[in-house]
Amino acid sequence: MNKITELFNIKYPIIQGGMIWNSGYKLASAVSNAGGLGLIGAGSMYPEVLREHIQKCKKATSKPFGVNIPMLYPNIEEIMKIIVDEEVKIVFTSAGNPKTWTSHLKENGITVVHVVSSSVFALKAQDAGVDAIVAEGFEAGGHNGREETTTFTLIPMVKEKITIPLIAAGGIATGRGMLAAMVLGADGVQVGSRFAASVESSAHENFKETIVNVKEGDTQLTLKELAPVRLIKNKFYQDVQDLYGKCATKEDLISLLGRARAKRGMFEGDLIEGELEIGQVAGLIHEIKPAGAIVEEMIADFEKAIREVMNFDF
Repeated sequence: MNKITELFNIKYPIIQGGMIWNSGYKLASAVSNAGGLGLIGAGSMYPEVLREHIQKCKKATSKPFGVNIPMLYPNIEEIMKIIVDEEVKIVFTSAGNPKTWTSHLKENGITVVHVVSSSVFALKAQDAGVDAIVAEGFEAGGHNGREETTTFTLIPMVKEKITIPLIAAGGIATGRGMLAAMVLGADGVQVGSRFAASVESSAHENFKETIVNVKEGDTQLTLKELAPVRLIKNKFYQDVQDLYGKCATKEDLISLLGRARAKRGMFEGDLIEGELEIGQVAGLIHEIKPAGAIVEEMIADFEKAIREVMNFDF
């Protein structure tokens, strides 16, 4: 056991990212059943839809699972009430001040983890009383930090500052990546993009097929004026870039983005006008697989990498 497997009572220190439009109960329960920690992504769910997914996840697995909650959620009070009412044991919070809800959640017996993109915010989260930190590097998909600090740089910097368990995220899709993150000081890893291209992901098949065809350089972090997001370079992405070329204002970008652009792309499969969020590591993803097989493959690759490192001759 290590700090993360002990904290969550799981077999492997692999956490599935709570990605919007990808992370329903089917994916969360499959990862948990395989020995990792599955997360339901609340960011793309109305409150009652979230309640339904929590209840279905309880029936689909007897293992621990959690819920990822972006705190900019408009129905945050209702969401937090559902979390307590449904007796969710683990919550990952992001996109907001951890002081706002951490005490409330912990008073209700919930383990709280907060996602950060810098050592400054990691310290603030630790001071707020969270149980662990996810430090997410610039490589990650979806919404991201503005600092553009890479995972390889971020993890040791955060490790130097905090005393609570540390989970690495951003650019990790293999056991080798997992080993690298842990050598740098992480106690576990959070994996998003690889599970987006899983059988159980709730994303549209069009999006999954696009992920496995992504090559190096096919994604870009953009829309920093709103909320930084890493996108696949499709027509919508190009429209954003064209607007920047015209000295776009924040209001111009909001108008172009409109409503439900991410749902249109990832959930409904519009590869042209939709927002397609994925990490740089998609260039290493070549096949859609069951989530359980992904966990098994990562652990086998992790163990093989350790053996290879042990055989280095200096």
